[in-house]
Amino acid sequence: MNDPNLTIQICGVSTPETLDAALSAGADMIGLNFHPKSPRYVTLERAVELAAIARGRSEIVALVVDWDERRAAELAQALRPDWLQLHGRETPEQTAALRRAAGLPVIKALGIAGAADLAAAAVYRDAADRLLLDAKPPKDAAYPGGHGRPFDWSLLADLDPGFPFMLSGGLDPANVAEAIRVTRPAGIDVSSGVESAPGVKDPARIAEFITAARKAAAQMQEGLSA
Repeated sequence: MNDPNLTIQICGVSTPETLDAALSAGADMIGLNFHPKSPRYVTLERAVELAAIARGRSEIVALVVDWDERRAAELAQALRPDWLQLHGRETPEQTAALRRAAGLPVIKALGIAGAADLAAAAVYRDAADRLLLDAKPPKDAAYPGGHGRPFDWSLLADLDPGFPFMLSGGLDPANVAEAIRVTRPAGIDVSSGVESAPGVKDPARIAEFITAARKAAAQMQEGLSA
């Protein structure tokens, strides 16, 4: 088991109302999506407004795709997020360079479809501060991410116990407890699984998701302590 204090990120928040719902439900991290092709895209102006609400109540994550160092540094200065989350084709070298340029810890998202993808993830361990294991997007997808579909969690069965990671891809209130039980992640990240339509967060689903995740993590910790 990684850190028993499970970290929960609600990603793709785009309105004050759903942000407040996530914060009230106890989200540890709030993701703001800067990829224009995503239905969860926010402008810098909107992101600054949302960050002002979240600051001090949760960690703020800026999600970007294949940005250069200059843009990352400018975003870090304007938004002052706690994390930079990379969802593109960034190499380990680029990941490390973006971390230096932004002056922020970095979460690197990696698409997993098979054992080879998991083996390749190891090369990012020194370049990123956290790894986010996500489902690979469909081949014709307009933007990265799991698109509401999980990958085969059994692939993680033989993962090094000292390899902390966050889990994403197809998580929702109905399956998050099982995902935690099977994969034992340090954190979880959800976006479409708490939406009523693409890009439209559902406050009730957010609360249900976080409640289910916290309960599952507590049960696992109790089992380990028994």
